[in-house]
Amino acid sequence: MEDYLKNNFELEAKRPSEEAQNRWRSAVWLVKNPRRRFRMVADLAKRAEIEKKRRRMQEKIRVALYVQKAALYFIDAVERTEKHKVPDEVKQAGFYISPDELALIVGTHDVKQLEYHAGPEGIAKKLSVSLKNGLSSTEIPTRQNIFGMNKFVEKPPRPFWMFVWDAMQDLTLIMLMVCAVISIGVGIATEGWPKGMYDGIGIILSILLVVLVTAISDYKQSLQFRDLDKEKKNISVHVTRNGSRKKVSIYELVVGDIVNLSIGDQVPADGLYISGYSLSIDESSLSGESEPANVAKERPFLLSGTKVQDGSGKMLVTSVGMRTEWGRLMVTLSEREEDETPLQVKLNGVATIIGKIGLVFAVLTFLVLTARFLAVKAINGQIRNWAINDALKLLNFFAIAVTILVVAVPEGLPLAVTLSLAFAMKKLMKDRALVRHLSACETMGSATCICTDKTGTLTTNHMVVTKIWICGEQKKVENYKPENVSEKVRKTLMHALFLNTGAEVVKGKDGKTEVLGSPTETALLEFGLLFERDFDAERDELKIIKIEPFNSVKKKMSVLVALQGGGVRAFVKGASEIILGMCDKMVGKNGESASISEEQRKNITNAINDFANEALRTLCLAYKDVEKTSNESIPDSNYTLVAVVGIKDPVRPGVKEAVQTCLDAGIVVRMVTGDNINTAKAIARECGILTGDGIAIEGSEIRDRSPEEMAEIIPKLQVFNMGVNS
Repeated sequence: MEDYLKNNFELEAKRPSEEAQNRWRSAVWLVKNPRRRFRMVADLAKRAEIEKKRRRMQEKIRVALYVQKAALYFIDAVERTEKHKVPDEVKQAGFYISPDELALIVGTHDVKQLEYHAGPEGIAKKLSVSLKNGLSSTEIPTRQNIFGMNKFVEKPPRPFWMFVWDAMQDLTLIMLMVCAVISIGVGIATEGWPKGMYDGIGIILSILLVVLVTAISDYKQSLQFRDLDKEKKNISVHVTRNGSRKKVSIYELVVGDIVNLSIGDQVPADGLYISGYSLSIDESSLSGESEPANVAKERPFLLSGTKVQDGSGKMLVTSVGMRTEWGRLMVTLSEREEDETPLQVKLNGVATIIGKIGLVFAVLTFLVLTARFLAVKAINGQIRNWAINDALKLLNFFAIAVTILVVAVPEGLPLAVTLSLAFAMKKLMKDRALVRHLSACETMGSATCICTDKTGTLTTNHMVVTKIWICGEQKKVENYKPENVSEKVRKTLMHALFLNTGAEVVKGKDGKTEVLGSPTETALLEFGLLFERDFDAERDELKIIKIEPFNSVKKKMSVLVALQGGGVRAFVKGASEIILGMCDKMVGKNGESASISEEQRKNITNAINDFANEALRTLCLAYKDVEKTSNESIPDSNYTLVAVVGIKDPVRPGVKEAVQTCLDAGIVVRMVTGDNINTAKAIARECGILTGDGIAIEGSEIRDRSPEEMAEIIPKLQVFNMGVNS
């Protein structure tokens, strides 16, 4: 009985199950007036009815959602069919995707549509291009005809009359125009035709001369700058065509090209990422976002006009010219209004003051003469008697007042300034310096300091390895021969040069070997080719696992390779002071690894400083054998130093004379560079920038100075080394 009562009549105090409640109801079915007695308990029948209604509604909603989903799939399929419709001329050319659809996929970052086309590989198939070998040169005209050329529609040049109109906006000239009109009107009234027009016509001729000189000069310079701007935009890009890498003009780029990107490169067209290492893109020119965007397989979209901030990679060009995001943006951009120069501001101020003073004296003169005339008439009792001569006298008083106003405004001042600036512009043009606006001559004349970069500005940016430190010895490259070191050392050096590089060796049209890459990479590969001509054979010996491209912050480049006999080796190269700090061993004469003693480290540092004092850029090469791990990370310590190379970047002809000319004119020339401080000082001395009392300082050092110390240092600062994170 207890079990029966417990199972049927006992309920939990809180949230009893519906099954337990039903058992209790069944057990007490024979109760008098159950509606009243059980009024405080749940109505299970009503609850069951509500649950049935809820389930029926849920089923209806589920069916409606499935119907809606099916309808959306149907609509999407119809739209997709329309969207993916390929024009007949595109099909006949052998392509299976339209130019507009390609532009839409990349421009809107449409991952869904990209997946529909099977990713970059599927797009490449529909564009009939090999991701490995690239295009054939014979396909270029057909692709330009179907997908367009990589050129933007330029705005028409400003007509000559617009420059005339701009020249006439000068406040001084406007005042002179008003004076000319008044002078002609009063002159004709007082002196008659044509004598009364002489003064006014003289002013007008002066105005016309100023306007024409200014307008013609600005118009000619705008045409020259248009050509110069077109040439500046004609950058070279590295593409893969016919199975080899070559350099072509950005205007020759077509849809389907495989473009090689590295740090500092501008993305030349819209495209899709194929492969690469840690590719980071600066999209601030398009989106305004300061944070770089990481590009990978998951986010493969690359837009024209952006820049590679870090890493390297390959991209498949999908849109060129006006179909790119940059092309569409260029249509909406308008030229920025030019601000007034300091001289124009001062001249306008002077003209305004002179005009006001002249107007005050002109009005006072007219009032005094008129008052004197009226007083004389009043004394003679003729104040009510007026004749034509009296009116002419008043008009003559007004003419005197206008003459004062005209004389006060210096009509020769704008002409003198314009002619002097025009002569300055002609002199600058003889020195091969183009000036877009005449007023820039005046602004440039106010310069007291010039901050210049070193590489490519003061130097030719054509680098050559001239010295090397290896196996504890310094040697000149011209005297260095492969037999001077053991085969093992030579092999390690070649691997360090040929595997850890972002450059490539290709055959030119004439059959000659050509190195494509940055100047530093080119110098290192040209040095390596002196001892091993077969670049591809050396690279094919070992498999590259991972690459960390050169980074301007870390100042090094690393690569991880799999050795033939098993094992993994890391190679690193970069700024000498950074790489040397990562090394605790060095390569011996027989290729063995030996620990670096304090004395040897001092000798290596002295060798680096000797190279730098000879104006050589120094780089260290090192390697490390690592255990194979799943994360394939490249280590940052315990490397073995292979060599230190000294790269010569000759100073441009005429730089020393140009610097001396600036110094004679009272202009301070300062060098700003990220290179080794000793190299920078040596080149600064060679250029004449660094003098006896000048200061050369690194960024990390100047940051720690107080404002008072900086105020004392900056006037004498001649070489500034930005260093790492400066």
